[in-house]
Amino acid sequence: MPVVAVSTKGQLVIPKEIRDALGIKPGQKVFLKLVRDHAEIEPLPEDPVEHFCGIFKEGPSLTKALLKVRREDKKREEKKPARFIRCSGLSKTRREV
Repeated sequence: MPVVAVSTKGQLVIPKEIRDALGIKPGQKVFLKLVRDHAEIEPLPEDPVEHFCGIFKEGPSLTKALLKVRREDKKREEKKPARFIRCSGLSKTRREV
């Protein structure tokens, strides 16, 4: 495991064997993540948007889940509209209109 020094500006040089193993190229951005008492480094792809574009394709659709919840809410609201109107004080206003 190579040991590197940190400069007064907080900079360090990633050893060549590690850069090669991770595929890090000059000028490429990397992601540093603090994990408890140490840091992990992960190279970012040249086009992060393209790389992460398909990351959420698997799994349930959040839109479908939200629509399902809204349908359930609507059913509940349709079952008890009179109670809501009485509790809110709107029943008198509705009758007058």
